[in-house]
Amino acid sequence: MQPAPELAAFLIRERSRIEAAMDASMGPAAPAPGAPESEVLRRFRSYAASSMHRGGELAAPALDGLRAQERRTTALLDCWAEAAAQLAGKRAGELRAALSPLIQEFQNALRSSALGRSSRGRPRTQRRAVTAAIDRISDAFLAVDADTARIADANPAAGSLLGLRRDALLGLDLLSFVPGERHADWWIELDAVCEGAEPRHFHTQLQDVRHQCVEVACSITRFETRKRSLALVVARTPELGAKRLPDAR
Repeated sequence: MQPAPELAAFLIRERSRIEAAMDASMGPAAPAPGAPESEVLRRFRSYAASSMHRGGELAAPALDGLRAQERRTTALLDCWAEAAAQLAGKRAGELRAALSPLIQEFQNALRSSALGRSSRGRPRTQRRAVTAAIDRISDAFLAVDADTARIADANPAAGSLLGLRRDALLGLDLLSFVPGERHADWWIELDAVCEGAEPRHFHTQLQDVRHQCVEVACSITRFETRKRSLALVVARTPELGAKRLPDAR
């Protein structure tokens, strides 16, 4: 790649503003300062800045010791790059073009690392078919750890409903997308589905990253794995479109 020392300097100089802009756009989905994903973003910023400053053939990024969820990390890289581009003003297009191959190289290294292999697990044809089917449904789908309320998986419709790419939802607390007065209702449903095999049906609210609430009709079903109990949640908005409610804050 061509050297771009001014863009490299911009990434370092404006790192705090870039992080603040990303946090503002992601709301509760933004990584905490000490989270493993924050370290991944720091490594990528250093990798991108050094590569832009040096130019030439791309070197392999340093991934030693990283512990993060690969799919969520990939989504966060895109969010970080978009936040940086929005702050770059007239050079936004130039910055996006420079970051694109660097993100691809970083993601490829991530997928081939022990981190990427362990987070994906063994590929299974049946699992891929089920995932593809879930991705195509128009209702929001969330697989939630019934004990911790952490989101284990989601489909694109869930990401659209909550205002994020679906992979950015992985590992987050579902209740961060629920108005505070509805938290107890969700815990009751999660506990109940763990106690019985019958699906549960209830009406509730979710809120997106901008704290805008939407009414949803949910069904929740228990799914047992070897390691944990998952609550499979399907959230359907009203027939005539999502009814947005006032800001929940």
